[in-house]
Amino acid sequence: MTCLVLTLAGPLQAWGSASRFTTRSTDDAPTRSGVIGLLAAAQGRRRTDPLEEYVDVRFGVRIDQPGRLLRDFQTAHTLDGKSMPLSMRYYRADARYLAVVSAPSALVEALAEALRRPVFPLYLGRRSCPPAEPLVPQLVDATLGEALRDEEWRAAPWWRRRQGAEPAMLEFRADKGSVPELAVDAQMTVRDEPISFDPQHRQYGWRTVDLGRVPVPGISPRPSEDGLDHDAFEAV
Repeated sequence: MTCLVLTLAGPLQAWGSASRFTTRSTDDAPTRSGVIGLLAAAQGRRRTDPLEEYVDVRFGVRIDQPGRLLRDFQTAHTLDGKSMPLSMRYYRADARYLAVVSAPSALVEALAEALRRPVFPLYLGRRSCPPAEPLVPQLVDATLGEALRDEEWRAAPWWRRRQGAEPAMLEFRADKGSVPELAVDAQMTVRDEPISFDPQHRQYGWRTVDLGRVPVPGISPRPSEDGLDHDAFEAV
């Protein structure tokens, strides 16, 4: 099986699955709808185009560098000088993610080619969030779960130094049932299944997400916080 792997990095990112009215929130990791929107833009699809082609796409993301939450208070005026409603916009600052897409081979290859020569500009959730580096697609011979577990850690050098010699485990999010190789700690349901990006009638369905953690590839996970490496009752 072949997967498409992307590194999503930028000074600001915004991946909202529950934004409404004047509060524009962001999740702590890229959303399925946001990444499918990015892929559709690369292929040159209009917002009013159907999205049936992406139904079979399976998506997962690993939080390699969570960054920090940033809040921006915004004001605006119309062209004739009238005040617009005040709004709060939230972003993830200095974050880096490993995004993995699994789909039929023909679609994976088409998506990779589109990312090499995108038709429309690509951004990380919102137009004000351009990527900090080219979105170079990688095709890897692995399942979705194997890619999330084994792909090289994408954190920046300064972030790695901050974590010390023994970094913590890395969190991942994946479509329900798409990563049987990995242990799932919990699940959550979000309104993040894109049905239509039409500005006049945006539609999103509900999807269930598997949540878990994997060790940093090539580095042993940090020992338990109490410093004990054994179970005192295992001899009982």
